[in-house]
Amino acid sequence: MKARHLVVALAGVTALANVAACGSSSDDGDKSGSKAANVAPLDPNTKVSITVGCQPPKSSKVLRTEWNNDVAAFEKLHPNITIVSKDAFPCEDPKTFTAKLAGGQMENVYYVYLTDAKNIIANGQAADITKYVSGVKNYASLQPQLLNVFKGGGKLWGLPKTNYSMGLLYSRKLFTQAGLNPDQPPTTWAEVQADAKKISALGNGIVGYADYSAGNQGGWHFTAEMYSQGGDIVTPDGKKAAFNSPQGHAVLQNLQQMRWTDNSMGAKQLLQIPDVQPMMASGKLGMYLSAPDNIPTIKDQFQGNYADYGLAPMPGAQGTLIGGDGYMFNPKSSPDQIKAGILWLEFENLTPGKGQFDWAQKKIDKQPVGLPQPNIFTGAPAAEELGIRKQNSNMPVDNYKAFADGDPKVKYRLEPPQAQQIYAVLDGVVSSVLTNKNADINSLLSKAETKVNGILANAE
Repeated sequence: MKARHLVVALAGVTALANVAACGSSSDDGDKSGSKAANVAPLDPNTKVSITVGCQPPKSSKVLRTEWNNDVAAFEKLHPNITIVSKDAFPCEDPKTFTAKLAGGQMENVYYVYLTDAKNIIANGQAADITKYVSGVKNYASLQPQLLNVFKGGGKLWGLPKTNYSMGLLYSRKLFTQAGLNPDQPPTTWAEVQADAKKISALGNGIVGYADYSAGNQGGWHFTAEMYSQGGDIVTPDGKKAAFNSPQGHAVLQNLQQMRWTDNSMGAKQLLQIPDVQPMMASGKLGMYLSAPDNIPTIKDQFQGNYADYGLAPMPGAQGTLIGGDGYMFNPKSSPDQIKAGILWLEFENLTPGKGQFDWAQKKIDKQPVGLPQPNIFTGAPAAEELGIRKQNSNMPVDNYKAFADGDPKVKYRLEPPQAQQIYAVLDGVVSSVLTNKNADINSLLSKAETKVNGILANAE
């Protein structure tokens, strides 16, 4: 993963919100957004200065140049607005984020992970922007699952920037060598197991399927696999563990069979991201769970070939783990600063062909163009953005078609509350199954359930 997404998924996520189905109830969706009462737009004669977080750092020269050029273009379009960029990295540092929020030291327009939005709303640390967004051209076309993350109490408190969801990254080259159709990736876990067995039978140290089991990443992937089978990590109220279930047993039994019966996962275990990506790049791995941004990392850092990789939806198709980011507004901001901030977000993050979606410029800058995410639009804006992306693609877009098409019935799920502590517990469960042939799944899940119940109780 790219550094930002790795932080979201692993190191920096506080995961304070218990969002059972990626967001608040449908009631919030009915009460907030474009149906809200309009307010007068920003007076073009009113001078406004706003601070905005998450300018790319100087070490990311191309991204920083693109950002600065976007700011200049925006200020030319709106000469009454001055953008003061802040480039702290990581954009949301768990060590300082809460303190900055509590002290009111955040930027007027500040960056957040999706997993933190609900807690920020509950603590009153964001401005209500409901009445300001009706003029945003593509607001009604934003993905409802993403908007719901920023809704609470019938109001809107922020806007999404990017998203990612987990899928199955696979080697089209090894699929072909194993007699499998690379255009028909597995859609169930039984098919994953069968395909992994055929791929590992190629020999020469080739592994059919790999999974993480250390550094909290085993617990993270266990969560993704649970969601894919319709299971939960915690109960809807966030007070009890829910993974000691038929789905939890099924996830571990599948891993146990692939590891010990089929021998399709190889002998080396306790793997993490830095172990798996070079395996895929070197042609020694058939499949692993991943977000789309692993693909350019495999190419750029480990000399992989874009043409060799395909991306499919999560097997099981009942749910997928998502992450991402967005922006919220300092409640100390004036109405004019909020209006100016929304204009900036519309320009930079919410318009096909501009800002983060300026695929023509990114192609010139030799940035990867063609991944199926971020995917924040629906309807006509989604089609427009996809058309621009395909026109400027420097990647094999058709290789990701299965993932991009997806299934509209799949539930998008955020991480559980107290995610990192829970992942640490579940790491032990997954690693035991993958390193001990005689591991007792019932006992492992029961003991982990007790530990996680304690974590959740202490968090109340």
